[in-house]
Amino acid sequence: MTMYARISTFRTGPDTDPHANENATMLRVLANPGCRGMYFLKGTDGDTALAITLWDSEDSLAGSREPAESIRADSSAEQHLTVVGVEEFEVTASTFIG
Repeated sequence: MTMYARISTFRTGPDTDPHANENATMLRVLANPGCRGMYFLKGTDGDTALAITLWDSEDSLAGSREPAESIRADSSAEQHLTVVGVEEFEVTASTFIG
């Protein structure tokens, strides 16, 4: 089964709390049809964060673009993040242990 991913890159600041509104934001993302998961990663450099969302089809990915823009804007304001970029990918391989 082919999956798709959206990766949003953020610049963090001194007031950024990567855990602020984490559950509310994730629930908003997961409520979108076709969403299969989400990861939020804080860079070890302390200046960068990534949000990775996984989608069950290209149509689901496309249909989530507008809601994703709204969620990104809201969570960026709440968490003191600056959106640096947004990219979309086809997932060509994956594996999970345990």
